[in-house]
Amino acid sequence: MFNKRISIFTGHFGSGKTEVAVNFALKLKEQNIDTAIVDFDIVNPFFRTTDVKQELESKNIWVVSPLYANTNVDVPALPAEIYTLFEKKEYNVVFDVGGDDLGARALSRFKEEIEKDDYEMYFVINTRRPMTDTIEKIEHMILEIESASRLKVSKLVNNTNLVGKTTVEDVIEGHKMIKELSQKLNIPIAFASGFREIADEVKKRENAEVLYLNGLIKLPWN
Repeated sequence: MFNKRISIFTGHFGSGKTEVAVNFALKLKEQNIDTAIVDFDIVNPFFRTTDVKQELESKNIWVVSPLYANTNVDVPALPAEIYTLFEKKEYNVVFDVGGDDLGARALSRFKEEIEKDDYEMYFVINTRRPMTDTIEKIEHMILEIESASRLKVSKLVNNTNLVGKTTVEDVIEGHKMIKELSQKLNIPIAFASGFREIADEVKKRENAEVLYLNGLIKLPWN
C-alpha cells in the first residue's frame, strides 16, 4: 500500500478523499517515513487538509497549502514548496487533489515532475453518492479526471459510506461494484477505507486491504 514515493488522491465531491489522504499520510508517518501532504484541493472549501494542519504538524508531517487556503482569495497561488518536494527524495508526498476537472488541471502543471518520479494515483469512490452510484458514472468521472490531469488513475479506493449511518453491508455492496469496475477498466483496487469495526469485517469478507480512518475531517457546521 505504501510502496510509492508520491501518492495522489482524487475523487468526486463527497467521496471522502481528504479523509483518506490525511489518514494515509498518518500511516506513512507511523512507519517512520518522512511524510509531506499537499492540500491541492482548490475547489472544495469545506473539507480541507489545511483544517487539520496543526494536528498533522504535531506529528512532524510537513503540510503544504495553497496561499489562499482558509482566506477569501478566489485564485490560489501554488507555493514554491511543491517544487521542493519533487527534489527532496527522502520525503514521501501525499497530494489531496480537487475532485473535478478544475482541481485536476491544477495537478497537470506538475505532470512532468510527477511522471519522472515513483507515483500512484488513487481514485477514491463513495458508491453512496449520487454522482458515483453506478459503474458508468464512476467511469465517466475517472475519464474526466484523467483528461484534465493528463495522468492515469492507477488504483481504486473503496470509501463507500453514509457518514454516521454506514453499515458493513453498505461497504460490501460498494466493494462489489468497484470490483466490477476494476475488472472493466483493468485498474486494481488498492484498499477499502473505513472505521475499524467495519473495515475489519470488509477485510475478512472481501479479503481486502484496509486503511483505518480516524474521522479527523469534520463537517464545518459540526
